[in-house]
Amino acid sequence: MITTSHPTSGAAWDRIALPDPTVRERVSPEEWAVRVDLAACYRLIARYGWTDMIYNHISARVPGRHDRFLINAFGLLYEEICASNLVTVDLAGNVLDGPESGANPAGFIIHSAIHQARPEVACVLHTHSKAGSAVAAQPRGLLDISQHAMRFHGRLAYHDFAGIVLDQAMQDKLVGDLGDKRALILRNHGLLTTGEDVRSAFEDLYYLELACQIQVTAQASGAVIECDEEIAEHTAGQFDTSNEAFIHGRDWAALRRMLDRVDPSYAQ
Repeated sequence: MITTSHPTSGAAWDRIALPDPTVRERVSPEEWAVRVDLAACYRLIARYGWTDMIYNHISARVPGRHDRFLINAFGLLYEEICASNLVTVDLAGNVLDGPESGANPAGFIIHSAIHQARPEVACVLHTHSKAGSAVAAQPRGLLDISQHAMRFHGRLAYHDFAGIVLDQAMQDKLVGDLGDKRALILRNHGLLTTGEDVRSAFEDLYYLELACQIQVTAQASGAVIECDEEIAEHTAGQFDTSNEAFIHGRDWAALRRMLDRVDPSYAQ
């Protein structure tokens, strides 16, 4: 099972947060590209204010290795994460490479379960944002009151809260509830999205979070107007068409350019 160590000094944590220039030399170009995308995703989540201090996690599968994935070093803020200080773990919980702090045990349980059950998934993203957690606490969950919500109509799963995910039984229930869906609302907990790459998982999280923000804002003003099933399914289908595939990736490239202007250290 995954283990973590706990450096006792501030200097030790500072060392963990530093970029390691040897990593790029040790990994393939394909893995380095995934590391940079994953680090960018962490920085974006921090920039949008969706973090829970050091407690949350995003993972990406190591290219060509279905039994390994990259995740954040437990103890770092998202704004400290860069391509070279990510942790490599296998599905058995062994830390294969990365800082001495290891990984968040709950993060490993969630991410390893999904990576093992869904080989087509390359990235898993989990947040405890205020709006996402607020909608996760509502009996009916996400409502079809905006086009951003309808993007997920029939494509969103729900998982009932039963405590912090720390054991095999909870893993099995989580994977079973997610099924073949790409997004999951963990009731009384938060949001989770998956993707064939980092950018697609982030894109879904961005719009799921926005849909939740719209919902709690609209509810604060009174009654809301829900669209009917036919319109909601039609709208979701529009997002699934080739037109979406045509523009897919342009937003990620734009976000990467923004990070490069603001703080390019994520790519170190």
